[in-house]
Amino acid sequence: MSLNRDDDTPPARPAKGKSATRRAARSLAMQALYQWHMAGQSLSEIEAQFRVDNDFMPVDGAYFHELLHGVARQKSEIDQAIEPLLDRPLTELDPVELAILRLSTYELMQRLDVPYRVVINEGIELAKTFGATEGHKFVNGVLDKLAPRLRAAEAGRARR
Repeated sequence: MSLNRDDDTPPARPAKGKSATRRAARSLAMQALYQWHMAGQSLSEIEAQFRVDNDFMPVDGAYFHELLHGVARQKSEIDQAIEPLLDRPLTELDPVELAILRLSTYELMQRLDVPYRVVINEGIELAKTFGATEGHKFVNGVLDKLAPRLRAAEAGRARR
């Protein structure tokens, strides 16, 4: 199950380089996490389906696998990090925005090689592509509050 874009934005350019293949991995991982949340299928089934149904040439397949399985494995810790920053219960979040927040939070927690500003920007871009009309603003607000909590040293250096 992939999420359809509901706007007339042209498709992204073919992936070139590490950042582009990771962007493609994030996009597919977010959609797979959405499916996992909505359908309750096993991660192995979802991953296999995504690898068959999508062109993985422009995708960092290892990163896709890590994001999908890492988020699922650390779902409780991720949700605990997100919940205090929300203006409503986690159960009331739009499922697309929840998938984006979980993926981004995982990256903030586990992928210190990815600058926090990149994580925030990628989350915003996913929300603009797949989320509700103003969903990117919500995602931005939550991630902006979360980054200094999870990456205090990095965020502190950036603010100087």
